[in-house]
Parts: sequence; C-alpha cells; structure tokens
Amino acid sequence: MAHSFSFAVAIALLGTTAINGWSSSAQAQGSLFTAAPVEQSKFIVVGAPIGNGARSQLNIYEQRSSKRACFAVEGSSPAVVDPLLARFDFTGICNRYIDGNGYSLRIGGDDHGTHYRLSVVKTDGDMHLLAIPTKDSSNPTLVVARAGGAASSDSHFLHLLFEPGWQLMRRQYGQRTLGHLYVFRETWPVSSEQVAEEPTAEKTTAQEQSAEQTTPEKTTAQEQSAEQTTPEKTTAQEQSAEQTAPEKTTAQEASGAPGNP
Repeated sequence: MAHSFSFAVAIALLGTTAINGWSSSAQAQGSLFTAAPVEQSKFIVVGAPIGNGARSQLNIYEQRSSKRACFAVEGSSPAVVDPLLARFDFTGICNRYIDGNGYSLRIGGDDHGTHYRLSVVKTDGDMHLLAIPTKDSSNPTLVVARAGGAASSDSHFLHLLFEPGWQLMRRQYGQRTLGHLYVFRETWPVSSEQVAEEPTAEKTTAQEQSAEQTTPEKTTAQEQSAEQTTPEKTTAQEQSAEQTAPEKTTAQEASGAPGNP
C-alpha cells in the first residue's frame, strides 16, 4: 500500500513539472539574483558598427564620474552617438558593456540570458534592438529598442531608445551589487508593436551569429581596465555565486524547453 501511494505521488509531481515546464526553469534561474535600480541618465544604449559597418552590435556606456564626458549625442531620429571614451583611458570615469558578459535579458524575477540573446539589426529605415529566442523558436522575438531612423553613414553609432516598459537594472546577489547589467522589463510585452515579425527574427539570428565571431577576447581586455566591478570581474563573482545551485539549474533547464511566455 505504501509503495502504491509513493508511486502515485511521484506521478503527480512529474505531471506538475511537465505542466509548469519552462516557467519553473526560468524562475529557478532568476532566484539566484535580484535586480537593483540604476540611474538611467548615466547610461546610453548604442547600436555600434562592426568592421565596415554592415552589421552592428549592442554597446552600453555608463558615465561613472563627471571628470570627463564618456559620450556625446547629436541629432534625433536617429541620434548619433560619439563614443568619447574610446579616445582616452576611461578607468574610474566610464564603463563600457559590449557583449553578453556585461548584459543580459531579464523579465520580472526571471533571468533569460540562456534563453534569449540581445541583437542589433538594421531594418528598412531604422535600427532595432531585438531579444531573440535561442532555445525555442516558438517563443516571440521582442523589439526592445529602436533608433527611430536609419544612419546616414555605416560608421555611425546610433542611440537606441527603449520601447515603453524597458529599462536598465543591475544584477544583485544578496546584498552585493554586481557589474552585470540587465535589459529589464517587469512583465512580458503584450503590444504587437513590441513583437518582431518572424522573418526579421531569422535574419537577425544570422547577423548576430556572425557578429559574435568578432573580437570577444579584445572586448574582455578592454573592460578589464574599466573598474573594479567590470563585467568580466562580475562574471567571476557570479560564477562563485552560482555554485550555490548550478546542478539544480542545469537539470531544470534540461527538463523543460522554453514555451510561450
């Protein structure tokens, strides 16, 4: 009798896990960290050209002190950004986040860095920052930010303006604030304007895969000189933090592919 009861309980638990699916996995990821607010005016989100400018990638610049300007902005729709920090030693003055070591997607209490990647794609007459699903193509591709117009030159850095509801936040572990940034939204978008069309998402995926083959090691070296809590050092801190439950998270991710949010 006891064996029959135990078997029934096991079946019930298995069914619950299957029904919850990816939602439970995402919550387990998010439970390791929280999100802390930042002063939005000290940051700028940028579509930065790669190589000859045929493609672009996401850069985020932070003004840490008033000693010297880290960037300048001119015009509108689109606004062109001059990355001034590239012309001086910005240690202690600016921060620069230029790849997945420095930023990731978070919605509400859940981290989606392993389920979504952030990619900049040029469209007809505009530039978009998209959040693209990496594990389940049935999940929506989200429009996170727009430039509001096309660049007049492929060498231009464009200011990307968040869609309503999106903002930057900083990753936090316990009481310790980390260097990693979240591109954050409290809830999943419901407006069709913030969900990209499927053909655009497929095109973006190819561009992003090519972009990610650019100089990641050089990026790491540049950010290591930025400050004591650079994205690279933060990554090491997070790796230490994640040792609290890495196997649990991995098992949960393996048991449930992401479904529609």
